[in-house]
Amino acid sequence: MKTGVRAFGVAAAVAAVVLGACAAPAPRSDDAAEKVFFLLPNTTTTRFVERDEPLFTDFLELFAPEATVTVRNAEGDPARQQSQVESAIADGASVLVLISTDARYSGGALTAAAEANVPVVLYDHDAVGGPADVQVIFDPLEVGRRQGSRAADLIAAMPGDGVKIARVEGNLGEYGTRQFLLGQDEYLQPLADSGKIRVVCETAIDDWDPAEGQAFAEECLTRENNDIALFVTMNDDLGGGIVAALAGRGLAGRIPVTGGQDANLAALQLIAQGTLDNTIFKNLSDQAKVAAQLTTSILHGEGIPEDMINGTIDNQYMAVPTVFLPVQNITKDNLSVVVDSGFYTWQQICAPDPASAVCGDHS
Repeated sequence: MKTGVRAFGVAAAVAAVVLGACAAPAPRSDDAAEKVFFLLPNTTTTRFVERDEPLFTDFLELFAPEATVTVRNAEGDPARQQSQVESAIADGASVLVLISTDARYSGGALTAAAEANVPVVLYDHDAVGGPADVQVIFDPLEVGRRQGSRAADLIAAMPGDGVKIARVEGNLGEYGTRQFLLGQDEYLQPLADSGKIRVVCETAIDDWDPAEGQAFAEECLTRENNDIALFVTMNDDLGGGIVAALAGRGLAGRIPVTGGQDANLAALQLIAQGTLDNTIFKNLSDQAKVAAQLTTSILHGEGIPEDMINGTIDNQYMAVPTVFLPVQNITKDNLSVVVDSGFYTWQQICAPDPASAVCGDHS
């Protein structure tokens, strides 16, 4: 399976996008309502429903007040998402903003949209085997690198060789998962080759289901008699599932869990409590804003602004023009970055444990 990526000047390009392009609401071209369908993949990755949906809807209302947004959720079922795409087309969709349920089974949806001349904006997840107009994604290779680098730092502080680690990965159907793995392995594979670490448990979790991640962690702990030095995962929800498995054995905070991603409130609370090591902060407001800007440009007949594109993703059908967005690693030492962004307050993050070492300074 060949997948390629080319990204350059990410930080500078995104700064120009967020601060410059479409900085003011776009003028209405006429009084006709444009129909935008925002197609969500599941509810197991909580950010999509809790944060991306309202952010995108609000930004599109700002930039294209003549447009309406209809939100549909495939609940983890690719066939259901295919049906939702076909229904949206039949309902007169002007643009589809698609977060694919499973990239491996999205070619039919892309083809149906192309045959109906309905533009597709890919949001976060890739979709393979068909044409798409543009994709907006946080640089997944860099996410994996940040996760792998953090894991390597934790491992470096562990004495001896043969350190036993467990890896809990995301949905294998996604370009992002493959890139996360590549990025992590830049740091973890050399440690495995040298004998510093030994991966004793490893799996990929369909649909990023935290309950399945928890179950796997419990099985791993049972098999290894709780003798695991580190869990490495790929997003906040899976991290939370692993922490729950550890908590059930009185081990939360004693066995580190790293590799979070999305900066969900629950994950930030676990970091403040010391049971989750990190998360990758992705400013979802920036992603929703850029997606709304691109959607607005398409609605107004202006196509994809070339100055917003800073890379491509090979989706096995074409090189999809892509906006790669930057990421930042967050631990207990720099939780203030998320607070300063305006997403959450210290009161929210510290609500479960105001007396924790981190929260005591902000009470």
